[in-house]
Amino acid sequence: MKVFTTILVVLALGLIVFNVTLLDFKNPFAGDSLVALIGIASSFCAVLIILIFRMSRMVNEKIKNQ
Repeated sequence: MKVFTTILVVLALGLIVFNVTLLDFKNPFAGDSLVALIGIASSFCAVLIILIFRMSRMVNEKIKNQ
């Protein structure tokens, strides 16, 4: 499970980097830049959700081992 979540985090970070390259910093809320901002936000949320999932699994395993 750890390898799978690591792969998902790497993919989400890759999407963030890709979407940053699509941003037009002069006008970030128009056209493709808005789509890139939405992609960055959703990828960031995905990373947070995956990290919360990993932490909950670690806590669950520690509780089971006691």
